[in-house]
Amino acid sequence: QFLSLSYYRYCVAHCVNAVTLSRGPVRRKTKETEGRQDKDLLRRSKRGWMWRQFFLQEEYTGTEHQYIGKLHSDMDRGDGTVMYVLAGEGAGTIFVIDSNSGDLHATRSLDREEKPFYTLRAQVVNKKNGLPLEPETEFTVKLHDINDNEPKFDKEVYTASVPERSHIGTYVTQVTAHDADDEMFGYSAKLAYSISQGHPYFSVEPNTGIIRTALGPSDMDREQREHYQVVIEAKDMAGQRGGLTGTTTVNISLTDVNDNPPRFTQSIYQFSVPEITKVGSLVGRIRAVDADVGRNAEMDYTVVNGDGLDVFDISTDRNTQEGILSLKKPLDYEKKKSYMLQIQVQNTHPDTQFLSMDAKDIANIRVSVEDVDEPPQFEKINYILEVKEDAAVGTVIGSVSAVDPDILRSPVKYSIDRHTDVDRIFGVYAGNGSIFLQRPLDREEFAWHNISVIATEFNNPEQTSRVPVYIRVLDVNDNPPMLASFYETFVCENAKAGQKIQTISAVDPDDPVGGHRFLFSLAPESSVRANFSVRDNGDNTAGIFTRRTGFGRMHKSTHLVAVVISDGHIPMQSSTGTLTIRVCTCDRDGNMEMCNAEALSSTTGLSTGALVAILLCILILLLIVVLFAALKRQKKKEPLIISKEDVRDNVVSYNDEGGGEEDTQAFDIGALRHPEVMEESKLRRDILPPESLYPPPPLRRTMVPSRGNADVRDFINQRVQENDGNPTAPPYDSLATYAYEGNGSVAESLSSLGSVSSEGEQDYNYLSEWGPRFRKLADMYGGEDSDWDS
Repeated sequence: QFLSLSYYRYCVAHCVNAVTLSRGPVRRKTKETEGRQDKDLLRRSKRGWMWRQFFLQEEYTGTEHQYIGKLHSDMDRGDGTVMYVLAGEGAGTIFVIDSNSGDLHATRSLDREEKPFYTLRAQVVNKKNGLPLEPETEFTVKLHDINDNEPKFDKEVYTASVPERSHIGTYVTQVTAHDADDEMFGYSAKLAYSISQGHPYFSVEPNTGIIRTALGPSDMDREQREHYQVVIEAKDMAGQRGGLTGTTTVNISLTDVNDNPPRFTQSIYQFSVPEITKVGSLVGRIRAVDADVGRNAEMDYTVVNGDGLDVFDISTDRNTQEGILSLKKPLDYEKKKSYMLQIQVQNTHPDTQFLSMDAKDIANIRVSVEDVDEPPQFEKINYILEVKEDAAVGTVIGSVSAVDPDILRSPVKYSIDRHTDVDRIFGVYAGNGSIFLQRPLDREEFAWHNISVIATEFNNPEQTSRVPVYIRVLDVNDNPPMLASFYETFVCENAKAGQKIQTISAVDPDDPVGGHRFLFSLAPESSVRANFSVRDNGDNTAGIFTRRTGFGRMHKSTHLVAVVISDGHIPMQSSTGTLTIRVCTCDRDGNMEMCNAEALSSTTGLSTGALVAILLCILILLLIVVLFAALKRQKKKEPLIISKEDVRDNVVSYNDEGGGEEDTQAFDIGALRHPEVMEESKLRRDILPPESLYPPPPLRRTMVPSRGNADVRDFINQRVQENDGNPTAPPYDSLATYAYEGNGSVAESLSSLGSVSSEGEQDYNYLSEWGPRFRKLADMYGGEDSDWDS
């Protein structure tokens, strides 16, 4: 059988040799040794055999294949008939076996950190037919570790922090390194930590890598040094000489603690502020510095002493940690020109472990008040005046008073802002501020008047101030009471004497202090042979009662009852209201069944307001129709003067460059050439009736012109007669333009309109005789015909 007892002896011996080879020189075996091994193997046959595990050193550097061990079978008699076959991990590539001798070799260097062991299978077969002579057996080749890996840290750079002023040995952080070598074999993976940079501030525990502070609180001050860079070294072989090392960097920062009080940058501050500065305005900023940061640098400012404790206030700007000095009360240069303040600053969150509660700083502030030309100041912020509504015009209601707060005490004049008194009901005396009435008052219209009075300095009118004045109009009993509403009641024909048919009440626009008290009674004209009576209820109401039994609707359908209503105030006011009582037919229960036609129409018809609204709508519609018709007619009617034949409508312009002499479309040239031959019977286009229908108007007397202007006189007389006899001429004065140039001019008309023919040839050579002023015209018109045709 494969791997028989003799093979076991041989395999164990060679396995031991293989292990021996990996650790030292090979020792030769003797027969006595071999015999003792046989006895030991026989006695320990129940235990696992060493041949199942071979050992091989990693990182072999030799040039030849590395010998592992020898496999041998009892079936191998040395005659070359058996063959050893190797299978498993790396068989044929990493591991090879001599098929004849069974020697096992590694073909290349192996790394334990890459793969610590390999599992292989060996079998002996017949070389001739390839049949297995023994069952396949599995064994392991395990690599022996050597120290070929340096320690490596989890991070290349660590970051840590520790509070400043920490005690010696305060924990900072922990670093950890790992070694890929075998921890179970020697000290290749046994690490020791040490600090190579960072002395004397920090230390590291050799076995754990925990970093701690190495100096006391006074040496670990963040304000002196905040950041530290520490280099930690990890060395295998338990830190012995020859071990491999790895390093990492630890950046350590000292965190802040509140160990520094705030300090002012200067001992005294000076500010100036105008006296007109408003309350709450900024006066200035002061600054204290604190070497700490963040929450530990927050500070509070307070005013602890000085003559301006109640005038100024100070707060902290949380963004800049500056003290903001602000105004708490108004300033007055004339009363006080400067203030001294003592300001204290201390931390908002003091730490008693490092600072005492008395850690604070003091500074002084001097505030100078600047004089400013101030506007007048009223004695009150507002005035409330009262006046009776029957006060006469010119009555003084009250007065306001303002003074110039400056040292010069400029005089003040008063006026009313007319935007607040548009109706000019009130006036004010400019010199003393007395307010008086300019128009009568009516409390029932306005019970209050709100006006503004302006005070202005004489010396500087730009300095003004104003004050509101509230004027209350007091009530006077000047209005009589009246019926609260229009009462329209009825009485049944079968009513009995003493029956109540209506309750009435009254209203009064006055507002007496004690409230209204109305008295009701029948008017004298209704008291004689009265059918009804008025009974005062004593609560500002009264009842209307019948005084007889039975009323005849056919005999008298309507009764008018006059009621006198008076108030109980002085002077007493009264009025008379008339009640209309209709007689109606009622059932047994007193419910109205039928009244006269007038009563029915009044109860079932439209109200008076509705009728008025309907009539107004109809009237507005009629006005719209009339206006629309008038506008339409005006559009269709032709204007009075639009005829081309009427020369008054034409303005002849001689300076345009239009059609020239051929442009005769805009006017009648004949009218300009021969005004005396115009047809006298020519009618205007604005519907002129025949002259025979109207008698000739009388001639107006005109001034006798000179004999040299006879043609002009005749022309004007003719036009005057035409206009006076024209019934369709405008009724208003209008300008009549006759466009007549007259006769007898030596140069005649310069216009081509008067030319007999604009097409004929003319001689312009005479222009050259008129002098140098007409040379240009002579050059233009005095040439030969050939010059024009060229």
